[in-house]
Amino acid sequence: MVKKDSSTTVTTEMPKENVDTNMKKSELHKFFLAALKDIYYAEHALVDGLDKMQKSATTEELQDAFEDHQLQTKKHISRLEKVFTLLDEKAEKKECEAIKGLIKEAEEIIKSTKEGTMTRDAALIIAAQKIEHYEIATYGGLVQLALTMKHDKIANLLEKTLFEEEETDYNLTDIAETSINFEAEEED
Repeated sequence: MVKKDSSTTVTTEMPKENVDTNMKKSELHKFFLAALKDIYYAEHALVDGLDKMQKSATTEELQDAFEDHQLQTKKHISRLEKVFTLLDEKAEKKECEAIKGLIKEAEEIIKSTKEGTMTRDAALIIAAQKIEHYEIATYGGLVQLALTMKHDKIANLLEKTLFEEEETDYNLTDIAETSINFEAEEED
């Protein structure tokens, strides 16, 4: 709360979801919280991963797509922090082996492809889409769990992120299909 003057008080805190003590003890709630911590870690790791991918991309179009997604990822982190607040939980990261592996794969692509080629961009798009599909699966599952537990505000926040991840995947497909894949095929 923030006190404006002696007669007015403005609440700046986000109202909490109804999470009763029994719900917090449930196995489903514990799993939901662990999955949130996992994707929170993943989103943080992606900020750096997308930076490397953006710097390694050949075309300006793909560089811009990675930069845009990096900015979007920062919004996803902020949205997840709101989810933790609604649950009256501390925003914590839980190491995510899946994202570590996917980012490592993207780094291997950078090392194993020739700089300045369309082949590298085609390979980076595939790596990025693997990451997107992981995020889509995770957020899709989290939305369903939130709805099951009647966390409607949380479900809405997570669904916004899910839609943005799906849109990013679609945009990457469009970039690949309209230019990069054809140009990569013509390289020696």
